[in-house]
Amino acid sequence: MKQLIDRIQALAQTGYDDVVGIRRHLHMYPELSFEEKNTARFISEQLSQWGIPHTTGWAGHGIVATLEGNGPGQTIALRADMDALPITEVNEVEYSSRNTGVMHACGHDAHTASLLGALRILWTLRTEWRGTIRAIFQPAEEKHPGGASLLIAEGVLENPRPARILGQHVLPTMPAGKVAFREGVCMASADELYLTIEGKGGHGAMPHLTRDPVAISATLITALQQLVSRNANPISPSVLTFGKIWSDGGATNVIPSRVHLEGTFRALDEAWRAEAHHLLTTMCDGICSAMDATCHLEIRKGYPTLISHPETTRRAKSWAVEYLGS
Repeated sequence: MKQLIDRIQALAQTGYDDVVGIRRHLHMYPELSFEEKNTARFISEQLSQWGIPHTTGWAGHGIVATLEGNGPGQTIALRADMDALPITEVNEVEYSSRNTGVMHACGHDAHTASLLGALRILWTLRTEWRGTIRAIFQPAEEKHPGGASLLIAEGVLENPRPARILGQHVLPTMPAGKVAFREGVCMASADELYLTIEGKGGHGAMPHLTRDPVAISATLITALQQLVSRNANPISPSVLTFGKIWSDGGATNVIPSRVHLEGTFRALDEAWRAEAHHLLTTMCDGICSAMDATCHLEIRKGYPTLISHPETTRRAKSWAVEYLGS
């Protein structure tokens, strides 16, 4: 085993500059969810250059590579996401985003580059392991309905069915060269909230003739914070955040008729998640009704709570200790 670890480390060191270059290329040319056409082409070109068999067009722009080892064994799936976010990059580096308003702010460029680097090593050492590796380059992680659900519907986890699937996520606060594991509940569910408050617009100097949705939205945002602080079990983290608000108004002295809010709700407990969805709807309707306005809340239910399989996590951690040291 020590000899094999030495070979893997040597290959990792040899390919290090290539993987950094791949990551920086992806960072320079980010693409939004369901629009990863050039990203997919680049990934496919890399795999073809190394002779790694793969198929394209999964869930739009997804790619699946299948590696066969030296004899029968389990199928293990490895997964990386590949889409970017609608964010304008302000970093001043030579590889900053060239696509205005789009940035790999969530690390998917690093995830994809890491998986490509791992596949290159696995392919080189394919006579040293048994079984099958299925590598999944997933599009549209950031946007509902989510590329994962579409990939699964298309059969990415069948024929052969993986015994385990492993993914990773970068953590900028952790020193480079270290990895972390957590058994069981690991990451929160993620739901998108879209809320429209409908009032009655008018002149800002005559607020008594209006039903001001701006003022109502301020009350609602403040009140909804108590949904978590006074209803959720404190030992189970939960977050409700509104990240976007805008109105139909066009001047400083005009009270608009509508205000729109967008946010996210995240939880680590599925029962509380369902209860919170009910409370969100009830509170929004009640507060707006009490202030003589109406509202429409759309909850787009996203990924469920991530639960890391305990035995798989323990095994992965033991391998990391063997490779990196404790």
